[in-house]
Amino acid sequence: MNRIKEVLEEKGIKQKWLAGQLGKSYNMVNGYVQNRQQPRLEVLYEIARILEVEVKDLLIEQKDIK
Repeated sequence: MNRIKEVLEEKGIKQKWLAGQLGKSYNMVNGYVQNRQQPRLEVLYEIARILEVEVKDLLIEQKDIK
């Protein structure tokens, strides 16, 4: 799970803009935002760089995963 949606909202950034910055389709970014799919690690780092946050700020800590 990721927090991309929350970070975008906090920063007032649109998914369409992020898609353009990443060079990915809106549908791909929307999949990340809606947690239907998770970005590859390299893409997650690129999203963090673009949004000027730490990668850990984009992640939801999952405790007690069994």
